Amino acid sequence: MIIFKVITPDEAYDAIDLSVLGFLFGTMVFLGIYLDKAEMFKYIAHLLSWKSQGPKDVVCRICIISALLSALFTNDTTCIVLTEFVLRTAKQSNVPPHPFLLALASSANIGSAATPIGNPQNLVIAIQSKISFGQFLLGLLPPMLVGVTVNISILLCMYWRVLSSNKDEEITTSNCPVSEVNSSSQSLEGKNGRFAWKSRCVYLVTAGMVIALLMGLNMSWTVITASLLLIVIDFRDAGPCLEKVSYSLLLLFCGMFITVEGFNKTGIPTTLWNMIKPYCKIDHVSGMVVLSVAILVLSNLASNVPTVLLLGGRVAAMAAAISPHEVKKSWLILGWVSTVAGNLSLPGSAANLIVCEQARLADPSFNYTLSFWTHLKFGLPSTIIVTTIGLTLLIRG
Repeated sequence: MIIFKVITPDEAYDAIDLSVLGFLFGTMVFLGIYLDKAEMFKYIAHLLSWKSQGPKDVVCRICIISALLSALFTNDTTCIVLTEFVLRTAKQSNVPPHPFLLALASSANIGSAATPIGNPQNLVIAIQSKISFGQFLLGLLPPMLVGVTVNISILLCMYWRVLSSNKDEEITTSNCPVSEVNSSSQSLEGKNGRFAWKSRCVYLVTAGMVIALLMGLNMSWTVITASLLLIVIDFRDAGPCLEKVSYSLLLLFCGMFITVEGFNKTGIPTTLWNMIKPYCKIDHVSGMVVLSVAILVLSNLASNVPTVLLLGGRVAAMAAAISPHEVKKSWLILGWVSTVAGNLSLPGSAANLIVCEQARLADPSFNYTLSFWTHLKFGLPSTIIVTTIGLTLLIRG
């Protein structure tokens, strides 16, 4: 964009949203390091298998817990820490792992739609629209809860015979793989008093962060402050922890902001938007359908974050011409459709690819490759049905 003089270097720097980068940095420090050290995800994995009554029960638990975790700790993080556990559970229950993997990825995506911190595109929407954490949650929590319930029903209907291949019995997991994934937690002075004290502090800071977000405080600074507080509580050199931050991901977002800004300056997005704008009126059912299809297709072709960056301001401006009330609704609709659209195909969401890659690289004794067609066979009906139901709730709301 700069070499071909589409934008200047100063315009490129101005296009980068530091609020989003700050939030992502704080999330990686907070979630990827200190919650891992406090072994929170290990306890959650035990909860998934505690007194389980068989494969169908486990599928329901995976959907519910992955959705709730994703709403608070992002869908990507949830998929990273739970995929190996899901594979181990499938092996112990003697059923093919793909229903469990699909349950994890799809419900993580649906669950992440409920909050601004569930995924990057929702964060962009919350920052650009200035919708508070509480308003965002109230608007999208009902569609999320209904969507997860419907997603469970579709999974059970499609894979009932597969999940019934073994008599439903209690599944035990004496060797939870998440404890292996989270082996770095042992570096926190082991299982002694100091470790327990630091773990409690991590949970208290987490609760305080959630309360601050619900109070409407700035999301980026809230997460960064929580991360810095945990660094202080850890009372050790933060260098090793900061090395675990994915700086390549932060650079990716910088490039994304610059690319979208340059693409906007070419006039191509405006021309295309003007072509479909007359058919995308959100105060008409037909307009909602056209807009949703456009968001869904673009999210799978160009990814959901660029879709939100390209369409966000345009959809909001169109809604403002109808009524101020429609503006907030338009942002929530964009967040819902662009997020659930990730379930349509395997490349549609980073969470899907994480689950696929984690499964492929797992222990050779139970590794598994989730194919594009296996995902599409479930993802296509699930995406259409869940998106439609969620849109119905948002329109009525």
